[in-house]
Amino acid sequence: MTVSSEPRFSEAGGQSRGPHSDDRPVEFWPTAAIRAALEHDDLSVWQRIVVAIKRDPYGRTARQVEEVLETAEPYGVSRAMSEVLVRTREHLEANECAEVARHVRLLLDRSGLGEQEFASRIGVPAADFAAYLGGKVSPPASLMIRMGRLSERFAKMRSQRPGH
Repeated sequence: MTVSSEPRFSEAGGQSRGPHSDDRPVEFWPTAAIRAALEHDDLSVWQRIVVAIKRDPYGRTARQVEEVLETAEPYGVSRAMSEVLVRTREHLEANECAEVARHVRLLLDRSGLGEQEFASRIGVPAADFAAYLGGKVSPPASLMIRMGRLSERFAKMRSQRPGH
């Protein structure tokens, strides 16, 4: 599909501003169309871009918006889109931390150990382990592997005890 630089007109007689008027998903728009939409379009088009960013905060559309914002004046819709990127990514990170915390809790519970003992056996201060359980921070991947191995070892030992 070729994009004309000439303005298009809708059947109702109003001007249609760009290639996004073909109703393709925003994720398929070229960066030039994202730029044109941010510079010249209206709330309904900007909302479509926001939905795409929220769907995938580090995806293609989000990266295109970042690229456009690098050269945009910091006011109006560019400021709003920048805020959408920041808040959406913060929300994603908070959800991921909460998910990791649930997994850490599962490993702890499966081990049968107390929090202090578990923290000691993985080599971290109890306060750090409490922060992992609370979802305030996420442990490094290597520590997640260590926790998984400890949990597995103690779960296996518990299941082999008489009476289990």
